[in-house]
Amino acid sequence: MSDLPVEKNEELQLIIDGVTLEGAGVGRVDGFALFVPGALARERVRVHVIKVTPSYAVGKLLEVVEPSPHRVMPCCPVYARCGGCTLGHITYGEELHIKERQVLNTLTRLGGLSEVPLRPILGMETPERYRNKGAFPYGMTEQGPAFGFYAPRSHRLVPVTDCLIEQEGVCRAVAAVKAWADRFHIEPYDERTGKGCLRHAVARVITFGESMIVVVTRGELPHKKELADVLAFADSVYWNRNDKNTNVIFGDSFTLLSGKPTLRENLSGLAFEVSPRSFLQVNPVQTQKLYRAALDLLSPQSNETVADVYCGIGTISLLMAQRAGKVIGIEVVPEAVENARENAARNGIHNAFFLCAPAEDALPKLVADGQTIDCLTVDPPRKGCDPQVIDAILASGARRMVYVSCNPATLARDLKLLTAGGFTVQAVQPVDMFPRCGHVETVVLLWRKAEQADRHIVVNYETQGRHMKKNK
Repeated sequence: MSDLPVEKNEELQLIIDGVTLEGAGVGRVDGFALFVPGALARERVRVHVIKVTPSYAVGKLLEVVEPSPHRVMPCCPVYARCGGCTLGHITYGEELHIKERQVLNTLTRLGGLSEVPLRPILGMETPERYRNKGAFPYGMTEQGPAFGFYAPRSHRLVPVTDCLIEQEGVCRAVAAVKAWADRFHIEPYDERTGKGCLRHAVARVITFGESMIVVVTRGELPHKKELADVLAFADSVYWNRNDKNTNVIFGDSFTLLSGKPTLRENLSGLAFEVSPRSFLQVNPVQTQKLYRAALDLLSPQSNETVADVYCGIGTISLLMAQRAGKVIGIEVVPEAVENARENAARNGIHNAFFLCAPAEDALPKLVADGQTIDCLTVDPPRKGCDPQVIDAILASGARRMVYVSCNPATLARDLKLLTAGGFTVQAVQPVDMFPRCGHVETVVLLWRKAEQADRHIVVNYETQGRHMKKNK
């Protein structure tokens, strides 16, 4: 007999206490955590236990006995199978509350912060059709070849003809590629056998309605002219060849089939050239809020040097350069650094300089060489900052910094190291970049303790922050 309070295949009722960003309700049986996908906080549910581990269990939702007032019917017909919009069964107001609390709880539990100066999360007025880029895999399904998305924790393709968080122009482009594939019987790529042709369709629609489409194949692209004709409405059409047995979307080879090689996007009054490999945030409305938060919180001065670590194509760097005396961007991807330099020249910005090197090498070298760094911005990938980057920040002498994060858990880990090294957290601003999905961006302002007494920050927010203590 197990000492655990639940057993596999047991059916039981319980009250749900909270909801994860993945859309799973969390209840407890004699203090033992039971995760129930699809259940909401304060609901009474009937559950079938399908998995039991020494530290938690997972249950299948059988019935909502007492529903939450925040429960809604998902608009998407494949919501239950796709797994992309994990919070689509929750009112948007409650979704924002869940994300805000997730940031708070993660920073207190994992980051060790006794108080979190949390600002109200910045949400969207209309949280639909916001994504300006989509990557759709092509594969064989029970209904035949189709574009779609993978079911949760699998590579089982769920056919999708329309996605309600993608802009309509993105879905239109993918539908056109599907019509071409159907007409000429283009065989879908099979990742298990490594055979087949068509792998992905990737589409981007920028602010002014221009579109870029990339068709990815294994081997040669058949019927190129006919594909270009079908996609004649697009402003830029590329073919990418990827012969590798990998789940990485793009291969090394891009061929322009028709239209312009790049599109020009505008963000916060600056122009950026967009190529197929360019990384830009996919939600242009919320991106403006995210970058404004980073800029206003750091508030660089005209006599200061800013280091922008993991700078990408220089979006944050160039915004900072409009106020700072000098900006040094650090990025490991050569194409991104080239784009950043071109973007600086295009916008007439001459005080931004970019280094092509791993952040864990470049920032320690700048510090060791005696480069003055008054303040920093870091915007790392989901894994967070490399340890060498944290060490270099602590050794840099920078008086303040802004950390932009897409992962509350690695943010909390890094904040714990930075606060142990002499920084304090002054403001935490969550931003909902991905409505209906289980992700949240966070912008954090930190000051060195010795600098707090004489700090001055100009923050242009309608709602001021509030200190929230850890829940007991």
